[in-house]
Amino acid sequence: MSLLFSPLTLPSPQGGLALPNRIVVAPMCQYAAVEGQATDWHLMHWGNLLNSGAGLFTIEATAVLPEGRITPACLGLWDDATEAALANRLHRARALAPHTAVCIQLAHAGRKASSALPWKGGQLLAPSEGGWHTEGPSALPQLPHEAAPHAMTTDDMARVRDAFVAAALRAVRIGVDAIEVHAAHGYLIHEFLSPIANQRTDAYGGSLENRMRFPLELFAAVRKAYQGCLGLRLSASDWVEGGWDLEQSIVFSQALKASGCDFIHVSSGGVSPQQKIPLATGYQVPLARGIRAATGMATTAVGLITEPAEAEAILQAGDADLVALARAFLYQPRWGWQAAVALGGQVEAHPAYWRCLPRGAQAAFSGASVGTR
Repeated sequence: MSLLFSPLTLPSPQGGLALPNRIVVAPMCQYAAVEGQATDWHLMHWGNLLNSGAGLFTIEATAVLPEGRITPACLGLWDDATEAALANRLHRARALAPHTAVCIQLAHAGRKASSALPWKGGQLLAPSEGGWHTEGPSALPQLPHEAAPHAMTTDDMARVRDAFVAAALRAVRIGVDAIEVHAAHGYLIHEFLSPIANQRTDAYGGSLENRMRFPLELFAAVRKAYQGCLGLRLSASDWVEGGWDLEQSIVFSQALKASGCDFIHVSSGGVSPQQKIPLATGYQVPLARGIRAATGMATTAVGLITEPAEAEAILQAGDADLVALARAFLYQPRWGWQAAVALGGQVEAHPAYWRCLPRGAQAAFSGASVGTR
């Protein structure tokens, strides 16, 4: 039997989140929000991916504060207007697809906030260009020529922590099934973890214990407020000598597990332009393998995994419990259907699409049987 199409229950204080398969749609920024509010682009995008056959769909990095957005066009969940817009589009999208568990990634971009859209260069925007002043653990810019972020005070940290908690409670009202705290790709929580971005001299910088302090305080506050399935996305390596690495990631992941973390989504990089990423199929899988082996936590592997056989091999080897894809789903929104046919699995699909199935493929689709006149 295909492991990719075997069920999995993610733990949670409320009893767990049952998934029909191990395929995850990874969070993908769409840069289509207006003042943080979801738009009909999100309705179309989410409706498409909720029909993908994946067991878990993750909403893109969603800022907990306006200044935490990566770009002025990024999604947010910080007030009644952003909550209402997100709820409207998500509820409408879910009505157009088979039941699919939905996770939301809550985020703060830190010193990498206030950026131009990727297709407009992606560089830091000055306030005169529609940007804003950024903040981070230390007054160190992402790039040498950029303006330095504001070095956060303990009051600033408390404000951000409370914003994550408030956004989590809004996510509950929206009806999501899981929450993923974004601690990867050089954004705020990753910045506190990495000695490249965090050069504080107080209790929140220096030693590994100190650099982990704020991320763990923030996670614990969300855990206390939210009893659903709660995980974290982690950059397990900076790919820079002297930076954050797998050994430190294992220590942090063990502390997360002790704090009630239900799953961990293992990515890498993003905190330094000096990174040397060894891009290749499954290049981040060894990081997931190491964390899973050390913690026993439900672990998601991600990164240049595009073929069903690749995803299956990761699970068969015991390297991860779930496999996440991003760009592959943008190119082929029915990737889960193709994987089901290739691996002998089965997925749910809307009856309106059954007639598109190739000859001999109907066994991969629950209930699929349709005639023509």
